[in-house]
Amino acid sequence: MNKKLGRQTVELGSAAIIVSSASVVGPKEGDGPLAKDFDMIVSDERMGKRSWDLAESALQKTAVDIALKKAELDEKDIDCVLAGDLQNQCAAAHYGLRDKNIPFCGLYGACSTMTESLSLGALLVSGGGLDRVVCATSSHFCSAEKQFRNPLEYGGQRAPAAQWTVTGSGAAVLSGTGRGPAVTHVTLGQIVDKGITDLNNMGAAMAPAALDTITAHFRDTGYGPEDYDLILTGDLGVVGSDILCELSMKNGYDISKVHNDCGKMIFDIERQDVHAGASGCGCCASVLCGHIMKELMNGRYKRIMVIATGALMNTITVQQGESIPAVAHAVAITAR
Repeated sequence: MNKKLGRQTVELGSAAIIVSSASVVGPKEGDGPLAKDFDMIVSDERMGKRSWDLAESALQKTAVDIALKKAELDEKDIDCVLAGDLQNQCAAAHYGLRDKNIPFCGLYGACSTMTESLSLGALLVSGGGLDRVVCATSSHFCSAEKQFRNPLEYGGQRAPAAQWTVTGSGAAVLSGTGRGPAVTHVTLGQIVDKGITDLNNMGAAMAPAALDTITAHFRDTGYGPEDYDLILTGDLGVVGSDILCELSMKNGYDISKVHNDCGKMIFDIERQDVHAGASGCGCCASVLCGHIMKELMNGRYKRIMVIATGALMNTITVQQGESIPAVAHAVAITAR
């Protein structure tokens, strides 16, 4: 039976096993330091489609297909897909998965969507309501830029704190039985807004939400940084990661020795000129479902915590002068 710990954390009483995962990325991501750990690197950012938006849908569909194939499962074996993305009304997931004969629940947590889907999927599987679920998300540099910032043709100069939205997708199959790393704890985040209004400084906007969730996890469980081989944030980049470590130290938790961020890992920041690193739903998804899962399987990590953060603004609220609220959800994963 699942056990509630404190206000925000659930300790799973039965297994929610990641029996397979898959990551699909674009050419820029494939030119980075994690290239060998992705299941597929596409050479065409449009994937043969007529728009960037449909290309992102194809990324997500491909990641789901590969994850199912690796698990030796068919669509009929899956009880539900939990998926979302950054596009308006989660269009990438809707169009990418519309031909799947699988019950679907769309999620929007912005860049926190990967750990949001894993959190909810693990709770559903561990609670006995469902046997197998697929958790997936995606992002695309071009579709995100034209929606949230400027048309690509505009050629605007990027600010030093700006991050590069990952073109990529990740998918994971959760099951109550089988072999693989297991989700053991879920810590659901709450919305945190510290008044940041700069769209080019998303790391600063999201770091306080990551801090809030990490602190809640430690408070609820009694664990500390020393209990984890890796505390991995999803998309804070260089600026946000530094802020998180500094704030966490002030809160009494030194995470600096075990912390890393997917936004710092997926690109060679200097050589590939991505300024403050990477972000986007596909950032955490592709790194976690590719590189990190392989490190769990080969024994480098025994226990990790993954916290993806999402900025919950839209184009209208920012134009109206609103600040950027953020949320972060965390899952603890143990190698088995």
